[in-house]
Amino acid sequence: MDRWDRVGRSAAYGAALALLPYLLIKVSWVVGSLVGVLPVGNGFGVAEWVVLNTVTIGMAAIGIALALALVRPWGMRIPGALVAFCAWVGSGFLVSILPFAVFGALLDGGGGSQGGGEDPAMPVWEGVLVQFSFLGMGLGLALAVPAYLRRRWPEAFAGRVGDGPRTASPWAAAVGAAVGLVWLYWAVGGTVGIAHPAGRVTDWYVLGAVSGFWALAGSAAVGMVARARPARLPRWLPLVFGWVGSGSLFAWSSWKLPITLYTAWADPVGAGRPESLAVVVVLLLCAVAAGAAMLRTLVRTRIRVP
Repeated sequence: MDRWDRVGRSAAYGAALALLPYLLIKVSWVVGSLVGVLPVGNGFGVAEWVVLNTVTIGMAAIGIALALALVRPWGMRIPGALVAFCAWVGSGFLVSILPFAVFGALLDGGGGSQGGGEDPAMPVWEGVLVQFSFLGMGLGLALAVPAYLRRRWPEAFAGRVGDGPRTASPWAAAVGAAVGLVWLYWAVGGTVGIAHPAGRVTDWYVLGAVSGFWALAGSAAVGMVARARPARLPRWLPLVFGWVGSGSLFAWSSWKLPITLYTAWADPVGAGRPESLAVVVVLLLCAVAAGAAMLRTLVRTRIRVP
């Protein structure tokens, strides 16, 4: 076992432990709201609050199981496609969002809102634990996922970009780049496609900038892999950016799309989005499709998952 593998294994255990407080907090929210001892989030009824947080409980449980699968022997016996998909989605959710999580932790001591329905009036200690879970899981996955993939498919990361066959740049890279440019345009203050300018807050700007960066970085990386250029670039570098960038497009857009549609239909108080509904739905659909197609390009070109 080399040093990189030891680091990855330690990071996997750390990721599982880091996400445990988030799981326990979400369980307490669901139980507390059902028995009437804890309030529900702003703009939600009890049913909506329970459903939303039950979903995030399931996601946290899957995240902990994934982290353990990346380090335990049984993780090598699970079908490769299943582990790779869960690791890709998890990386898209949490590795890509690390800059935003760090910014939120520095800005307000953990009162961010990226857990999917946290109330901004939550106690400070809960906010700190939630941010700790996100940061710990994201950092853990950033180290544990490459180590696992390297153990299971070492040939996929060896060599140079130019060693592979050259193909045309996929349509998904162009679509992903276009989505990223729109997000960056909004992040720098653009107003086309914005229906409610007053709804733009600091977190919205920062998240848009981070999402736009990963969309562009992932699209560029997938284009490099497909074109096999530049020829002397180490193969692992565009694979890393393509992996995280495509995962960010797919995971976050798949999460936001049903929530956006539901809030547009139910119109809960305080849950509106700054963007025009039609524009944001089209963007999210394009991001989901582009992210999935970008992963398919990476897998077909470099990584075989039997």
